[in-house]
Amino acid sequence: MARRRVAKKREVLPDPVYGDALITKFINNLMYSGRKSTAEGIFYKAISIVEKNTGESGSERFHKAIENVAPRVEVKSRRVGGATYQVPTDVRAERSQALSIRWIINAARSRKERTMYQRLAAEITDAAAGKGNAVKRREETHKMAEANRAFAHFRW
Repeated sequence: MARRRVAKKREVLPDPVYGDALITKFINNLMYSGRKSTAEGIFYKAISIVEKNTGESGSERFHKAIENVAPRVEVKSRRVGGATYQVPTDVRAERSQALSIRWIINAARSRKERTMYQRLAAEITDAAAGKGNAVKRREETHKMAEANRAFAHFRW
């Protein structure tokens, strides 16, 4: 933990197409080596594919996917008396959002579709429907927290 001052949170500008700060955060996480325009192109193509396939608003579908993947609890390692325990803790809203963004991107990158925007579109569609690797990751995290619920009294 920092001893001097708390780091200031930077405000993220809303994206130009949808006017949504969450989409900007997602694009920034998707970006490699400062290639923001490439990341934006991938994201917006993926959203257009989602709109075409589902008939719903792509932005709403994206928000539903983020909501479905966001974890409520996670485990953190705590060392107590020479033993390390996996202690379940609640997840702050910011961290929950950051984890869901990261998990969706990683799940999309590990898919088998031909291009990244197709992978991302498929993962967003799956996550909004409550399936896919990103949702599976959240379920595993929740199962781990549930299994270690006996160590919740080590939380402080």
